Amino acid sequence: MNLVIQGGRVAREDLSGVLAMVNANHVVELGPEAVRLTGVRESPLVEPFCAQRRLDFAWVPDERRLADVKLVAMDMDSTLVTIESIDEMGGMLGIKKEIAAVTGQAMRGEIDYPESLRRRVALLAGLQEAALEHICEERMHLSPGAETLVERCRERGIRTLLVSGGFNFFTAWLQRRLGIDEAFSNELEIQNGRLSGRVLGDIVDGPAKAARLRTEMRRLALSPRQTVALGDGANDIPMMAIAGVSVAYRAKPMVRQHATHALDFAQIDGVLNLFL
Repeated sequence: MNLVIQGGRVAREDLSGVLAMVNANHVVELGPEAVRLTGVRESPLVEPFCAQRRLDFAWVPDERRLADVKLVAMDMDSTLVTIESIDEMGGMLGIKKEIAAVTGQAMRGEIDYPESLRRRVALLAGLQEAALEHICEERMHLSPGAETLVERCRERGIRTLLVSGGFNFFTAWLQRRLGIDEAFSNELEIQNGRLSGRVLGDIVDGPAKAARLRTEMRRLALSPRQTVALGDGANDIPMMAIAGVSVAYRAKPMVRQHATHALDFAQIDGVLNLFL
């Protein structure tokens, strides 16, 4: 068994302490803010140790190899990028509060996700397509390590899939910018350069995300152990349940409970440190 600690510098005296906790036989530096301890014994003391120091930790089995991974599926909003794109769209019209109110209805279970999305998009009717371009160019901030993650996947022949409950205008822009292999999201209807307030086709919700991941796995003849999924919200749980390794990135507590690992402090490319 291996223990990966990442997300910040581990002081020498702290490292000595955790080495004793887990009876490790070797330390491998994975970068300036990540170390892997090999031949460890799992200990409940590690979790509070890391929590006090704002560090992520992960127990990584010896048989888990990055060379076996062939597909990484990622959520977009608040995962690959730091923003929630629909909030930014609402902000362009000065209706962030109205958008948030509908989101709150969905979170309270008063309406389901597809209905909440349709209502929010309806509020955005009339927004100029140029405003979406502005969001991409000025507000679409990548999560730290996003470019490195996609680049390293490409170098290792790992396909990348951006699967989002957001919108195709933004996923297509990210796909082009980062060189992501596939993207799947909701399609906004744009008429005469403005949003019509409608979504074309079926809504991409949690089950749809999972179905898209299954489709890609079948197409590539992949097993779950060859697949990784990253997300932060409840809509990501179904696809995370399919993947052999799932990572909750800056995620809500409920999502963390369903994930193999959580990254609260490390950059998003820290997911690659969870493999040998």
